[in-house]
Amino acid sequence: MQAVFSSFFSRPHRVGLRAVALCAALMAAGVHAQMVDLDHITQLAKQRAAQPYSAADGRLPPSLAALNYDQVRDIRWRPERALWRAEQLPFEAMFFHLGLYQREPVLINEVSPQGTRHIPYRTADFDYGKNKVQPQSWGDLGFAGFRLHHHLNSPAYKDELVVFQGASYFRALGAGQQYGLSARGLAIDTVGGKGEEFPRFTEFWLVRPQPGDTQATVYALMDSPRATGAYRFDIQPGAQTVTTVRARIFVRGGSAGPIKTLGIAPLTSMFLSGENQPRKDDFRPEVHDSDGLMVATGEGEWLWRPLQNPRQVLVTSFATTNPKGFGLMQRDRQWSSYEDVEARYERRPSAWVRPLHHWGPGRVELVQLPTPDETHDNVVAYWVPQQLPAPGTPLEVSYELAWQGDEQQRPPSAWATQSRKGVGYTQQSAEALRTQVQYVVDFTGPALHDLKADAPVKAVVTSDANGRVLESGVYRNPATGQWRMTLRMERLRKDQPIELRAFLQHLQHAVSETWTHVILPE
Repeated sequence: MQAVFSSFFSRPHRVGLRAVALCAALMAAGVHAQMVDLDHITQLAKQRAAQPYSAADGRLPPSLAALNYDQVRDIRWRPERALWRAEQLPFEAMFFHLGLYQREPVLINEVSPQGTRHIPYRTADFDYGKNKVQPQSWGDLGFAGFRLHHHLNSPAYKDELVVFQGASYFRALGAGQQYGLSARGLAIDTVGGKGEEFPRFTEFWLVRPQPGDTQATVYALMDSPRATGAYRFDIQPGAQTVTTVRARIFVRGGSAGPIKTLGIAPLTSMFLSGENQPRKDDFRPEVHDSDGLMVATGEGEWLWRPLQNPRQVLVTSFATTNPKGFGLMQRDRQWSSYEDVEARYERRPSAWVRPLHHWGPGRVELVQLPTPDETHDNVVAYWVPQQLPAPGTPLEVSYELAWQGDEQQRPPSAWATQSRKGVGYTQQSAEALRTQVQYVVDFTGPALHDLKADAPVKAVVTSDANGRVLESGVYRNPATGQWRMTLRMERLRKDQPIELRAFLQHLQHAVSETWTHVILPE
């Protein structure tokens, strides 16, 4: 009996010794028992916002700084060393090397039930290709960013799911999609200030997934001269991958000056040409990652603005209170619209932002820049709150960002499927051709499907003071079953833009979204 009691009372002591040994091993491995959640990152962001901004050291080792674009691309993460691959977990992480344009390192940590550990840069994790470099002398450089992989399209292979790299940029994919537009954590003074400021994620925390998990979680700390932020990203892969974003943003006081335009949930895309703006020297009918901005206002109106490649910067906005959503959409999903076997623009995702709480009054702002080719992003859209928070007070924002493919957000009534500018065969005077603009816009949707061809559908068209509506009409296209609106406008001043609004009406009821377009000055 004495031996039994001795064994029983000594057991806690042995468990304690094992716990001490485990803690010592974890500390040696760089694991710290720090609870990481959005509140913890928020405290870091708040503390940093109360201090003067300190820019990151973008100096690279000379041999790395000397590498050109192709040489940096030749440095690749070894897939067999992907984080969580050995454990066969549902998600894996791989990391990007610094070099050339990516010069400012980000710190990356892993969060597990045992605690938090820093993930160091190790030369053995990378294949340096043909580069003649000695990375062993570089130390713990940090990383340029990371990507998560998951069984998105096949159980046999883990595809790229989401990438975080460069400033606060990130982008994701749904099943069958190909990378196109990007999102950002925050945009500052894209327009309206003395120059755009690009906040950057300086540190990430990747939450270790558990077997069977269907969602990945990432925390991020953001910093810039005039703002800091704490972010949580919950990434749910699928036919449309949904990224739920929760952010707490702090405005910095100090000598950097006030923020003129704070852009929430910014989206960045490319539009070179489309059916509304074809290029004579390009065999491809259209070249774009997105073809329009869609907005669901808090007042219940759905808006569609076709994108353009303007000759000069074009900034427009839509004021509303508590928007239901907005997004840069790639509605045209037909390969024949692009004819590009490499770029596959018909696979580029749409990005739809849905607020998860009332955002209050503000505006959705669209910025379109001129671009000579498809290698430059030239379209930005974001939400601008009417009022900025005071320094030290967080602006809390939460929203879903859905990366959508063939199945995507549509208005409940009907929507525009294409917007074509130009004239067919016509006998017009030279003066009419100089001053007049014609459009053909096709609509489809549930509100139109059951209407007979002779239904009294009309176009309700309005213009600003620089335009005059000369002619409009609506009829059902017998070839497609869609409804076609034709529109002829007169420009009073060619050097000024015209802003148009048009929707289809049946028996005094709106049966389509509002097509809103800017005729560019010449």
